[in-house]
Amino acid sequence: MSEEVLAASTDPAEREAEVSLRPRNIDEFVGQPELKEHLDIVLQAARGRNEPTGHLLLSGPPGLGKTTLAHVVARAMGANLRQTSGPTLERAGDLAAILTNLEDSDVLFIDEIHRLPRAVEEVLYPAMEDFELDLVIGKGPSAHTIRLDLPRFTLVGATTRAGLISGPMRSRFELSERLDYYPEEDLYAIVHRSAMILAVAIDDAGAAEIARRARGTPRIANRLLRRVRDYAQVRADGFINEGIAVKALEVFKVDHKGLDKVDAALLHALVVKFGGGPVGLSTLAVAIAEEPDTLEDVYEPYLMRLGFLRRTPRGRVATRAAFEHLGARLPARDSTLFD
Repeated sequence: MSEEVLAASTDPAEREAEVSLRPRNIDEFVGQPELKEHLDIVLQAARGRNEPTGHLLLSGPPGLGKTTLAHVVARAMGANLRQTSGPTLERAGDLAAILTNLEDSDVLFIDEIHRLPRAVEEVLYPAMEDFELDLVIGKGPSAHTIRLDLPRFTLVGATTRAGLISGPMRSRFELSERLDYYPEEDLYAIVHRSAMILAVAIDDAGAAEIARRARGTPRIANRLLRRVRDYAQVRADGFINEGIAVKALEVFKVDHKGLDKVDAALLHALVVKFGGGPVGLSTLAVAIAEEPDTLEDVYEPYLMRLGFLRRTPRGRVATRAAFEHLGARLPARDSTLFD
């Protein structure tokens, strides 16, 4: 279940469903009011000047709407959206091929932009600032540089690790915004909107239960809704109320805090196997057979938000609240470590 709920889906049907639920414009986008206000001003101003909007950097945990906002920007500007990601751009030539195929006013979306290799990142600097591309022709003493003009475009970069964005890169974005976890009332509105699009019958209590377990994340709220819909279709009459939502989420191992099997395994390892810590990230990852980056970027932020986990210079430490959640006793040693 954890892979279905938290990871990027590889199922074409799931991906198509996610796309169908995406807001098409800034007015349909629920939550993040300050970001929406800033973005609406910037987009209206750019349209008024009849020019592409400035480059935009979006940061925050996965599933909060960074890709959706890139689509919103492109639609608002009446432009094409070209998508890629940092890990796929291994060489400067990979990025150069994309840049030279852009059309005027296109929006280029680079996900995980913090993972761009340094050589590729340096190609972006003149492209972002002056809309020019420097190409090196040949090798050795005979090598020379030619400069190509690029169409004016808008770069939208997305990152889950804003601290890894270099200073020179960050300074070239005209607007830098962070997306925060959504309050339950916003997720409730998102669940109702998605249920209407998917033609799912749901009452207020059922929507509230799904929103409560969605980890503050719209992507997860929508996936939980689809899983509860499936349960209601197979095990009930298709209507989702609070009782059906609770039973469905119990079947799919999502507890009342929104924690799934990986969260439970992580907390169990930290509390039971390692006595609450401190324990290193790589050791913890091996103990539960997950990638360290996945734990750090996907699971730990929510556990920290709940107050179940702390990152310290010596490693990860479970808090008193984590012990209480698992019904485990604090170690006899100094319990203030877990406060």
